[in-house]
Amino acid sequence: MLNSFDIDGVIFMDKYNGVYPGKDDIIITGRSKEERPETEAMLKSKGITNQVYYNSTPFDEKTRESSGRHKGQTLFYLEELGYRFGIHYEDDPVQAEVIKKMMPHINVVLLQHDLVEKENKRHEWNKSTDIETDAGSVQLSLF
Repeated sequence: MLNSFDIDGVIFMDKYNGVYPGKDDIIITGRSKEERPETEAMLKSKGITNQVYYNSTPFDEKTRESSGRHKGQTLFYLEELGYRFGIHYEDDPVQAEVIKKMMPHINVVLLQHDLVEKENKRHEWNKSTDIETDAGSVQLSLF
């Protein structure tokens, strides 16, 4: 039995380490396919090489609900292929509710915190510092 993990708010918690998947677990993210380069760079920097399923909805058209539907549909598709899931780790209560309705037999563990935005955010990867930031945010250096 496998587990599935969201990225933002689960694996990626800004300046904190998140909850990482096991070797054979999968990642189902609400991030769109166009966000793949910065996402793969961030995961690689954390030593995470798990299979990632991206949202096919274009970035500008995504909503929290559509991201939840993408995750539920992906779980359904993977189960049709023979995969079995015990837990899906999620931080967004809107998406968690959608997933629960679509796949009620999968336990959805909701990680509740305010460490990352729940809304659609662009991310940038700083290759020189191995730090992912929200696009438009400013990192301050005190010294």
